[in-house]
Amino acid sequence: MQSDPKKLVGKNQQLIHADAVKVVSHTQRDQDKWVLHSLMIEGWDVPFKFKRKGNYQSLKGARVNLTYYPAEEAVAGIRFELMKVVRVKRA
Repeated sequence: MQSDPKKLVGKNQQLIHADAVKVVSHTQRDQDKWVLHSLMIEGWDVPFKFKRKGNYQSLKGARVNLTYYPAEEAVAGIRFELMKVVRVKRA
């Protein structure tokens, strides 16, 4: 079942949708039973993070459509801004 970004954004006002953004860096690392994915997007200084059950083909250099919301994460007592990805799809 594919999700429609317009419906997602309409249901939740905090969600933001971006079309055809370029991925500069894509890292994948195991975290418990999940794989944590981190994307760096061209023109952004904030990481985009999401979890999935398995590895993806590398998205480095690809254009993707993202639906995300802003969040914060504390590491060693320091707060960092990041974007939590709800939906990612190649453009």
